[in-house]
Amino acid sequence: MVSINPESKSRAVNREVLSELIKLHGKTSLGGKLPAYDGRKSLYTAGSLPFESEEFSVTLVDPEKKDKEKAEREYKITIRIAGRTDLYHLQQFLKGRQRDMPQETIQVLDVVLRESPSWNYVTVSRSFFSTTFGHRGDIGEGLECWRGYYQSLRPTQMGLSLNIDISATSFFKPVTVVQFVLEFLNLRDASRPLTDRDRVKIKKALRGVRVETNHQEDQIRRYKITGITPVPMSQLIFPVDERGTRMSVVQYFMQRYKYNLQYTSWPCLQSGSDARPVYLPMEACKIVEGQRYSKKLNDKQVTNILRATCQRPQQREQSIREMVLHNKYAEDKFAQEFGINVCSDLVSVPARVLPPPMLRYHDSGKEKTCAPSVGQWNMINKKMINGGIIDNWACVSFSRMRPEEVYRFCCDLIQMCNMTGMVPNNHLWC
Repeated sequence: MVSINPESKSRAVNREVLSELIKLHGKTSLGGKLPAYDGRKSLYTAGSLPFESEEFSVTLVDPEKKDKEKAEREYKITIRIAGRTDLYHLQQFLKGRQRDMPQETIQVLDVVLRESPSWNYVTVSRSFFSTTFGHRGDIGEGLECWRGYYQSLRPTQMGLSLNIDISATSFFKPVTVVQFVLEFLNLRDASRPLTDRDRVKIKKALRGVRVETNHQEDQIRRYKITGITPVPMSQLIFPVDERGTRMSVVQYFMQRYKYNLQYTSWPCLQSGSDARPVYLPMEACKIVEGQRYSKKLNDKQVTNILRATCQRPQQREQSIREMVLHNKYAEDKFAQEFGINVCSDLVSVPARVLPPPMLRYHDSGKEKTCAPSVGQWNMINKKMINGGIIDNWACVSFSRMRPEEVYRFCCDLIQMCNMTGMVPNNHLWC
């Protein structure tokens, strides 16, 4: 069991802390073991550690902060032996000699196989995403679709199986914030001011998103957006020194960086706390790549994702094979540490294709039987045995058709219903 002080909710930060610990003490205090870590409280090693409980100290440096003292942060890590597990009960379960599935053992092996992908790709729940997995598609409103894969270890009748499937999700496009706003709000003219409604929508979309500055080529800094200023940049004034000297954001960027801001009618991004806010012009910021968009997508975006990821079975199989080869499980140092071998071939399951059932229709139809082909068939010349009864119905026309044309359409509709087995009420209300 692992505890880190100060605590962090970020798995990425926790992994950085453990990585630094392994660099400093892996070959000494950890006995040369290569641990697998779940990013929270659980740490697993192949074999016993040379202690029951030990406390370590590491220091991480935040390259985004100027002040060296603030950039350095010390973490206390306590590793305590919480238990030991072996593969005996798992082997007995797979052989059918034990009813209860050893969930803890399977969890350990699953964490081991997820360790390398957790470092190499963007992790979302049990899936991994990367731009190296294929073309990322534009799904609209400043977002793009990344391809990835889902992975989990499952016990089956054939032994342990690594379940892998193709997946996709939405990410922010790594573009300037100005471009994102134009796409997100579907604007063409960046010179017009944003309305209060626009500002609220942008605030909800960008809160928590990391951006990097681009107004200094030799120094790129990153910030997390906490809000949007209520006033445009041309009216935004803030103190620049301890004497209380106040200056507008436009003047500050021109005087300090020789940077002429253009979109002064737009609000600024806000970072930091309310007590000590940091104002960032949108045109001087770019969205950091690899950030998932976790909010609800609209119907058009969902359709674009489905369209970008829709594959025939043969194509999906090929994509999964390529994903497995890309991951190089045979060269995975964590799998080697725990003695895990992953076969790169898909599992073959003996099977047969059942013949489709013969479909029977009403005897009064032109075709009384039908044999489906490849899971599909045509309803022409066929009448349902029990097509249902329509007691009441009406036709409302909002077109410019003449009444007699509408009446003719209704008659044709009644005739078609009767041909297919539906029984409508012949009394028309047009």
